[in-house]
Amino acid sequence: MAPQLETIDRVGVVGAGTMGSGIAQVAATAGYDVVMRDIEQEYVDNGFETIADSLDRLVAREQLTDADAADVRDRITGTTVLDDLADCDIVVEAALEDLEVKRDVFADLDAICHDDAVLATNTSTLSITSIASATERPDAVVGLHFMNPVPIMEGVEIVVGEKTTDEVTDLAHAFAEALGKTTWEADDKPGFVTNRILMPWINEGIRAYDEGVASKEDIDTGMELGTNVPMGPLTLADHIGLDVCLHASETLHEELGDRYKPAYLLKRKVEAGDLGKKTGVGFYEYE
Repeated sequence: MAPQLETIDRVGVVGAGTMGSGIAQVAATAGYDVVMRDIEQEYVDNGFETIADSLDRLVAREQLTDADAADVRDRITGTTVLDDLADCDIVVEAALEDLEVKRDVFADLDAICHDDAVLATNTSTLSITSIASATERPDAVVGLHFMNPVPIMEGVEIVVGEKTTDEVTDLAHAFAEALGKTTWEADDKPGFVTNRILMPWINEGIRAYDEGVASKEDIDTGMELGTNVPMGPLTLADHIGLDVCLHASETLHEELGDRYKPAYLLKRKVEAGDLGKKTGVGFYEYE
């Protein structure tokens, strides 16, 4: 039996990176007590630094008061001990985008979390059903795919696994909406809605640049002004992380065939270590 939204008090987050820290922040902002876990204290500390920077920006924009920001920080507890998530009512996994890593995490969570806890994954491309099969509660496993950056982006993709119950699906929608998000629902098919459509768009933009169709600036400007998107494909790829784009594209290519084959230049950039904004160089340079 899944918990009702009104009975959820404590939220667990596995992973304190960009996505995990963002999820912890929005859950704490919504009034939940949050336990944020990562495998090393350094990663946990970095997660808190990311949250502090994000909150400072919100205060500077007068979207939060200093007192509100302090309350958010106080509601988040950091840990390296997975057992500290044992009494969480819902746990959102935001670990490395690797199926075996996620299956191991879910098997461990299944063993320590109480029977009514819902286990959610933030995966952007991997099978919810495959992840859920590592547990004894596949009916209580659901996809909660947040968009990056989590505190800013309004959407959350709810992904329904083969055995996810309607009750758990409804709870996932309600929980995301309680965090101030708008949801849409996808079946457990490769890439779901967002990446199934987004990754070919990004790859085609990279191919167009590599083949000399236009400069990177003109490709991005053409897509921004021609399709009313806030970022063109090359700028967006830099912000997502070129390594993340490559991994997602490779997963889709394996599942869906050559129409999802990663662009050659994307592979070359990742091999060179130019991963986008996070490394200071991608298709563009960043300070």
